[in-house]
Amino acid sequence: MPILIGIALAIAVGVFATIVGFDRSRGFYPVVLIVIASYYELFAAMGGPISALWQEAVIVAAFIAVAVIGMRTSQWLIVAGLLAHGGIDAVHGLFIENAGVPVWWPAFCAAYDVAAAAWLATGIAYRSQSAGNHARQGP
Repeated sequence: MPILIGIALAIAVGVFATIVGFDRSRGFYPVVLIVIASYYELFAAMGGPISALWQEAVIVAAFIAVAVIGMRTSQWLIVAGLLAHGGIDAVHGLFIENAGVPVWWPAFCAAYDVAAAAWLATGIAYRSQSAGNHARQGP
């Protein structure tokens, strides 16, 4: 069930962002990536050992860097960052002992990440195709 909820929520957020125009800003999905990555830090603060805070901080810093670079260069890097975070969700518990992470979170978050990446990738491809069609049609 967490997987279905993650997918549904990512699609709902993507549709909402598109309808109201949030996703017209290059900064929207980078901020989403930063927020997604920061949840594990929150969980470490809530119940993980102090060592988890430092381990999670390193991971959050890496995703912040990806978000900033992706915002300034290519949104495809944000897609890659979301997919990478989904991968981290899948193996997180094998490498970091963070007692604050709810049991259902990794599956939910991985599903959200992958669905959000798919939504963003679809939007990038659509905008790119639309721009190409306008350029070929001329004024």
